[in-house]
Amino acid sequence: MTTLPATADPESNSAPADRYPWRTVRPVTRTFLAVLWRDLFTTTRRPTAFLVQVIVQPLLLFFVFGKVLGEAGYTTGDFGATLLPGVMALNALLVSLQNTAMPLIMDFSWSGEIEDRLLAPLPGPLVAVAKVVFGTLCGLFAGLVMAPFGFLVLGTAGWPPTAWPGVLFVLALGSATGAGIGLMLGTVVSPDRISVTFSLVLAPLTFTGSVQYPWSSLGHVRWFQVISAVNPLTYVSEGLRAVTLPGLSSIPLWIDTLVLLFATAIAVAVGIRGFMSRALG
Repeated sequence: MTTLPATADPESNSAPADRYPWRTVRPVTRTFLAVLWRDLFTTTRRPTAFLVQVIVQPLLLFFVFGKVLGEAGYTTGDFGATLLPGVMALNALLVSLQNTAMPLIMDFSWSGEIEDRLLAPLPGPLVAVAKVVFGTLCGLFAGLVMAPFGFLVLGTAGWPPTAWPGVLFVLALGSATGAGIGLMLGTVVSPDRISVTFSLVLAPLTFTGSVQYPWSSLGHVRWFQVISAVNPLTYVSEGLRAVTLPGLSSIPLWIDTLVLLFATAIAVAVGIRGFMSRALG
């Protein structure tokens, strides 16, 4: 009677993925990119709606606060330079939030598309992460596209090349934070309450995020300065001012970075938990 050698254990080939976990990285990465590309491709097929969402409101802010109020004498000459980073921050965070939350609400309610995504060979949490990455890319584009419009409408000077790496860094962090908040809202809040929730969230985010003024200028309105310090948008606005207007008193960039990283981690963690609860429920 012949016996199998000790090295020829029949169970040794039963789970190659367990012995060589890196073999699963490539197909998971390919599936993740395919899911992400589907969202990007769908957006490029309806560019008008996306561009209207990105451009109209910030242009109105530039026109009203930067031009009309300036010509009426209610703002000083350097107000446009202070306003531009705030509007870029606002656009990046809100666009990333909306482009993460609204598709999730539709997928979980009437379209049912989330079931197709969950059937893909991809862990459920990574499906949620793909939504966050998509929202972050949308927000980053929305923030960057406002720079040339702001230079043109507000008549401010362009920023030096050395400022742009910091601008990209802060906008990416702010967009990720907005996408994390969008993931949390899109999965935790029920669809029939999302419109009310948006009304309760977007307005306070917009008007307490130090968009039209530096945070340090609120020293004489201490209670409102404290409220603004709770808003993550404040740290996006102040972070952009820190890298583009170094002579202006703003919250240090390292503090902005830490706060945004913390806010993103909390929002994404809560959002992934809500996503898996909705997906498995």
